[in-house]
Amino acid sequence: MRTSLGSIIALLLGTAFLLSASGLHGLLLPLRGQLEGFSTTSLGILGTTWAGGFIAGCYLAPRLIQRVGHVRSFGALAASAATIALLTGIFVEINTWIVLRAFTGFVMAGAYMVIESWLNERSTNESRGTIFGLYMMVTNASLMLGQMGVAFGDVSTPVLFMVTGILFCLSLLPTAVSKAQSPAPLASVSLDLKSLYINSPISVVACMLIGVANGAWGTLGAVYGAQIGIPTFYIALMMSAVMLAGAVGQFPIGKISDYTDRRYVLVAASVTTALIGCIIFVTSPRTPEVILVMVSLYGLLAYTLYSVAVAHANDHAPAGSFVQVSSGLLMLYGIGTMIGPVVAGYFMQIMRPESLFLATAAAHLGVAGYAVLRITRRPPVPTEEKESFTTQPVDRVATPQAILLNPKTDAPE
Repeated sequence: MRTSLGSIIALLLGTAFLLSASGLHGLLLPLRGQLEGFSTTSLGILGTTWAGGFIAGCYLAPRLIQRVGHVRSFGALAASAATIALLTGIFVEINTWIVLRAFTGFVMAGAYMVIESWLNERSTNESRGTIFGLYMMVTNASLMLGQMGVAFGDVSTPVLFMVTGILFCLSLLPTAVSKAQSPAPLASVSLDLKSLYINSPISVVACMLIGVANGAWGTLGAVYGAQIGIPTFYIALMMSAVMLAGAVGQFPIGKISDYTDRRYVLVAASVTTALIGCIIFVTSPRTPEVILVMVSLYGLLAYTLYSVAVAHANDHAPAGSFVQVSSGLLMLYGIGTMIGPVVAGYFMQIMRPESLFLATAAAHLGVAGYAVLRITRRPPVPTEEKESFTTQPVDRVATPQAILLNPKTDAPE
């Protein structure tokens, strides 16, 4: 175990720099765009193009990695991310940003796949759970630290763009000097939508709608905070608090779903999340502390829904298909994150900032409504036949390589 953990220190350190840069850049762009007077719809398109680039990267990046290897691929991808970050600081123009954001999504997908496949290669059945937990901890902590970076800089200057570029460059160093052997080539990604739907219709619909809601919040949450006038420090804290609350909520919600029909959990959590969103829309809070509490309660439930939906799908899936099912649902979630920012951005533009939560509430009510319909069409899985709940990374669009790190892949797939 100690040997396994020692061999991944450099990879985790590179991950920390990479995710810190990604978190900082992802929050910096909407804040600077809001300051420049870019429309809310156009800022939403930034999230759409990023997600589109990320999904494309999941399909195409393995070919690059197979041709030139993991170390060279990661170097090229991280250097490209640094270049793009610096270009967004030089050319502060929305159409340029939209194009560059798609390339950012592509290179980040490739960089994640390199790291995750490398970590998976270093994992054994005994150490995979520990390594997966460490990776999730580093991922969440680094993203939150990166987001908090905007609180200690001036978004109206190029400085934070430069810091982002520096962090991307620093992510190169640990892997470049590491003596760890490169892992085997990556497998290609596929999506069998028909099989996924036959296996679990509610999971297919829910994962896409959850992606719509989470994509909307992840892209435009900072814009909402800026438009209602709360300080930048609280905006960064608000975005990080939602992620942290979602991570905390995974365990209790997951345990509840292990002992009851997971569709009931989806209904209850989705309706409650939609209710919180509607309360924010109706009351329009302006006190930073009140907003922080309300969005944390929102994140506590909203960021657990995806894991419950995936667990329900795996309850019905045949043995040995965990990776195939989870990877397919992950792609559907990613497609949802392309839709959400555009819809929510349009709502915010024609109404008011709190309309962001109308868009997320509509998606969550869609999850609840379809879950209720499926409850009447299919009997629940007996408790003794259910798969145990496992957390899924949804603070960002993960790659299929992250699924392979999950402890449930101990058995040969």
